[in-house]
Amino acid sequence: MKDHHYKTTITWTGNTGAGTKDYRSYERAHTISIDGKQDISGSSDPNFRGDKSRYSPEDLLLASIATCHMLWYLHLCSAAGVVVTAYEDRAEGTMVETSDGGGYFTEVILKPVITLKEATMEVRADELHHEANKLCFIANSVKFPVLHQAEYRVEG
Repeated sequence: MKDHHYKTTITWTGNTGAGTKDYRSYERAHTISIDGKQDISGSSDPNFRGDKSRYSPEDLLLASIATCHMLWYLHLCSAAGVVVTAYEDRAEGTMVETSDGGGYFTEVILKPVITLKEATMEVRADELHHEANKLCFIANSVKFPVLHQAEYRVEG
């Protein structure tokens, strides 16, 4: 086993002057910073007084799962001789809000549209999603199912 370590800085930028005096007195705005990378503007989900133009933790969780899967999938395809020429995922996640205001995700469904160089590669291309699911660091770190419903096209 080999450990990998990551660091990020989250800076709340939503103090409108009164701090957290009450629920409506502050914005949920924050900045996500990682050394050497572009900052990400964050907020809470608009359902929780967030700014819809900024990324929410829920958005980023879904993006992390979909991205990790895609990167593993492309790697596995390249190793298996499956030539992918385009990949676009319109992933969806479902979160349930509990009566105490907390909540949790119940599932994520990855819905990639994958363009293959040749139609003969489709069966193997589909099989590789299962392997990517097993290897994805992020999917292995969550307690809900990560499913996939891939659609395939052939280049040209």
